[in-house]
Amino acid sequence: MALEDTLRGIRGASAKRIPADKATIMHRATKNLRVSGIMDRVIKVGDRLPGFAPPNAYGLDVRSSYLLAKGPLVLTFFRGAW
Repeated sequence: MALEDTLRGIRGASAKRIPADKATIMHRATKNLRVSGIMDRVIKVGDRLPGFAPPNAYGLDVRSSYLLAKGPLVLTFFRGAW
């Protein structure tokens, strides 16, 4: 299954699960973000990612340059409060 098909399925399932009033708020917020110009400031496919050093699970900084020296780097983002 292609990514596009998977995303279409996720959107369809969300449309059935999220109440209409909440979906309206979410869509309005998304539209407002796009109109704000935020998409002009995000990193695009093919852009070089600036160096970074986030803390690991033990609170120690991990430099992206160190990880990249070992090979390709995959980033995963988790939603929620820290």
